[in-house]
Amino acid sequence: MRWRRRALAAAGALVLGTSLVTAAAASAADDPREGLGGGLFDAEIAASGVELLESLPTPEGFSINSDLAFTGDKAVMGSYSGFQVYDISDPAAPALETAFLCPGGQGDVSIHGDLLFMSVEQTSGRIDCGAQGAGGAVNPDRFRGVRIFDISDISNPVQLPGVQTCRGSHTHTIVTDPDDTENVYIYNSGTSSVRSPLELAGCSNAALTTAPVTEGNPTQWRIDVIKVPLAAPETAAIVSQPRIFTDAGTGAFNGLQNTLPGSAQHPSGTTYSPTPNTNTCHDVTAFPEIGLLAGACQGNGILVDISDPVNPVRIDAVADTNFSYWHSATFSNDGSKVIFTDEWGGGSSARCRVTDQPEWGANALFEIVDGKMEFKSYYKLPAVQTSAENCVAHNGSIVPVPGRDIMVQAWYQGGVSIFDFTDTSNPVEIAYLDRGPINPAGLVLGGYWSTYWYNGNVIGSEIARGFDSLALTASDMLSANEIAAAGEVQLDEFNAQTQAMLVNAPSFAVAGSYVDQAERAGDLSGKALTQVRKHLAEAAALEADGSSDRAVVAQLDNAIKKSGASSDSDVVQALSALKATFS
Repeated sequence: MRWRRRALAAAGALVLGTSLVTAAAASAADDPREGLGGGLFDAEIAASGVELLESLPTPEGFSINSDLAFTGDKAVMGSYSGFQVYDISDPAAPALETAFLCPGGQGDVSIHGDLLFMSVEQTSGRIDCGAQGAGGAVNPDRFRGVRIFDISDISNPVQLPGVQTCRGSHTHTIVTDPDDTENVYIYNSGTSSVRSPLELAGCSNAALTTAPVTEGNPTQWRIDVIKVPLAAPETAAIVSQPRIFTDAGTGAFNGLQNTLPGSAQHPSGTTYSPTPNTNTCHDVTAFPEIGLLAGACQGNGILVDISDPVNPVRIDAVADTNFSYWHSATFSNDGSKVIFTDEWGGGSSARCRVTDQPEWGANALFEIVDGKMEFKSYYKLPAVQTSAENCVAHNGSIVPVPGRDIMVQAWYQGGVSIFDFTDTSNPVEIAYLDRGPINPAGLVLGGYWSTYWYNGNVIGSEIARGFDSLALTASDMLSANEIAAAGEVQLDEFNAQTQAMLVNAPSFAVAGSYVDQAERAGDLSGKALTQVRKHLAEAAALEADGSSDRAVVAQLDNAIKKSGASSDSDVVQALSALKATFS
């Protein structure tokens, strides 16, 4: 039985004054993502609820695109070769503006104001951004850590002194303090080898072990907290190295999962790869507004109190035998839920085959209750991929549709999957886009590293192909109103690993979204639905024509009355909030 065959049938676009049309689901054997023709730039594409607007090839001299960050109408895409800046003021026609060569590894980027931060991990990374490498066990020209750039003129980035770290920087996360506007903090996660103390003082390599480690100052089993004074970012420095994995009872630094390479088998019957050994974090996501951080830390998912950014405190940890490598985390918009991803296979393996179960290489969904994480379900891309496609859960972000928890997520060569996790126990895919394999004859690295929602569109970093701009399209699972309402949330800056609550201001699209949701749920139908849509559409037309507020309010009052819903229903609440903007 092919457990992951599913298809979504698209419906026509929805506008005010029309009803949702529920399309009949295609048969389970007709998922158009399966059997797509391959190719680097000419692969077949299957999509539902998502449209590929434009795809720009990776510029010459760059390879292996990685994570994305955003500022204004610019998208910055990191890579193993440096970073690229794209103008996305017209999402249908993005344009490459700057390609800055500066190799050194994964190259994840984030932005705060006029500063750009970049992760550097490989031993070949150089202080001067040179491409000639840095040979030898000890090299004074080597850079491994977090680079800092002044991008006040984003067309001409200027590198400032960065911060060297003992294991380099695989990923990093900006953490702000609501009580401190003069500094930002960078939580650094290094996953590579430990440097010699002759190259960077204070580095101390320790063997991974299942025995308690309580002595010395080993580089493992900690993260780096870097303080960046905004008035003098060139003076940024490590201010603490908290041991957030310590066992409170024994004092062991290695207080969480300590699976050793080759010592245990994954439920698939193969050796765990990567190995779930919690000696650092792979990626952490901060939500400063609620004082929490979710850490995906190789062998565990952890929840951390960051009310004091310099001294974070772990408050909960979870483990799962199905998870090979806790990779990244995303909070729900209100911070009451958290999704962890498992990068089983390290991102370079085919892990979405028909033989790979839905709880392997998937997302694990938790609700946060009294500071503890309660497991609810798994979510995995529901379409079988071939053995020629690296595919596993990877980076994504929240789509700010009012009243729903929706995430857009990259699955490498599995494409992009958008799913609703409002019911945490029953996540459901609502849209997707997938290409055929880059090379049908054999597995090569490619696919989406990241797909993020930003100011009305989805932007994708395609490892091998380049930079993608995508748009959502209306369907029976996501209405035109809901897409428009999400697009009304406009940000000046966005880093996926630094979350904030995205607020939908009262609008006709927001009110229409709740009407659509009530229809979809069966809570509003028949004559009541028709009347609500009619009066809401008339109110919108009056507002567009410049009619008096009084006339608009009268139509909204009629919509509220005809709904027959209680005063605390989502529909009445949204209509009342919209009405208040005209009073």
